[in-house]
Amino acid sequence: MSEPVIVRTQRDLRGGVWEWRGYGKTIAFVPTMGALHEGHLSLIKLAKKSADRVIASIFVNPTQFAPGEDFESYPRTEKSDVAKLASAGCDMVYIPRQGSMYNAHHATQIKVGGVAENLETDHRPTFFEGVALVVTKLLNRVAPDIAIFGEKDYQQLATIRRLVADLDMPIKIVGAPIARDDHGLALSSRNQYFDVNGLNKARALNKIMFDCAKQIRGGQDIAKATDKAKHELLTAGYSGIDYVTVACANSLELAHSGQVSKPSRLLIAAHCEGVRLIDNCAV
Repeated sequence: MSEPVIVRTQRDLRGGVWEWRGYGKTIAFVPTMGALHEGHLSLIKLAKKSADRVIASIFVNPTQFAPGEDFESYPRTEKSDVAKLASAGCDMVYIPRQGSMYNAHHATQIKVGGVAENLETDHRPTFFEGVALVVTKLLNRVAPDIAIFGEKDYQQLATIRRLVADLDMPIKIVGAPIARDDHGLALSSRNQYFDVNGLNKARALNKIMFDCAKQIRGGQDIAKATDKAKHELLTAGYSGIDYVTVACANSLELAHSGQVSKPSRLLIAAHCEGVRLIDNCAV
C-alpha cells in the first residue's frame, strides 16, 4: 500500500496535476469533509476504475453550515482519513487551509435554481449556496476529468450536475450508489454521534423508506403512502420529520399525490436522537 501525496497549497496541487497531465493521465476527483467511512472509500474505489489517478480532498466547508449546526463539532480526523484513503488506493489528498479557500476579501456567492429549490432548502436555506461555492472552487483548482459524488445526498448530486452543465465545466459528474451498513442504514459521518439506542432507532428509517417505495410502486397513492411513512417514523422514536416526499428523478419536481408515471425518487429527511438523517431510493 503506497501513501498518497498530501498537498495543502494550490501550487502543489496544480503542480501534481500538471505532471500527470504531461504523461497523458486522466484524473478523477472525490471531494469530502473528512471523517471518512466505507461509503467514502467506495467512491475512491469507483474513481480508481474510472481514471488513471485519483485525488480526494478533505475540507470542512463553513459556508454550507447554518448558525447552530455542527460546524465546530464536526469530526476532524485527518490522520485516520489519510490512512483510509491510502488503503483504497487514492493517489493524492488535497487538504486546503481554511484561509486559502475563503480569504478576507472573498465576496462571491453562487446560487443554483431548479433542482436546488425545495426539499433541503426549505429547512437549510443557504445550504446549496455553500455547496455550490465550495464545489466550484474545488473543481476549478483540481480540474479533473471526472468528479464522483454519492447518491445519498441526491439533491446535492442533482445540484452539482446542474451547476457543472450551466457553467460549461468540462467535467463528467458521476453518482455512486448509496453505501449502507449490514442493517441497511445509509453510511454517514454523523452516524458516530449515535449511542446504541440511537443507532437502533436510526436503522428503522431505511426499512420504512423501502416499504413506502414498494407501496407506491404497487399503485398506492403517494400522499397516503408518505403519510403512513411519517407516522411510522414518529412511532419509531424520531423527534421530527422535515420531509417524506416523491420527486421526479431528473428535475426533482415534487409529486404530492396520485401515482408515479415517470422515474422518481422517494426522499426523506428526519431527526433521530439529535441527528438529522437523509436517505432516498428509487420508486
